[in-house]
Amino acid sequence: MTETAILNAPVAVFGALGDRVRLEMVRRLAQGSSTISAVSQNLGISRQAARKHLQVLVDARLISLIPQGRETRILLEREAILEADRFIREMEAQWDSRLAALKAHVERDAAES
Repeated sequence: MTETAILNAPVAVFGALGDRVRLEMVRRLAQGSSTISAVSQNLGISRQAARKHLQVLVDARLISLIPQGRETRILLEREAILEADRFIREMEAQWDSRLAALKAHVERDAAES
């Protein structure tokens, strides 16, 4: 992977998902849209803390907040997750290639011995 590709990696997404509470919120949102109360239920955090966590997810483009009357609906933005998935798959392919080359090298050395 080139240095440019690494710099273009979805850093904000990985940073946002690096927190246990936010990761759980995203897991819950993967089941469908929700409200702030529902997505933060039983997480042991205040509504204010939930809003701060949600803002991190908004900044990472993982969710959208949609006001609906007195409630705010939260929608998961799947494109940001797909972008992170593509990045991980590229890295996985690189490692598979490197491991295959290492295996071929070791087998070649073993055959020559």
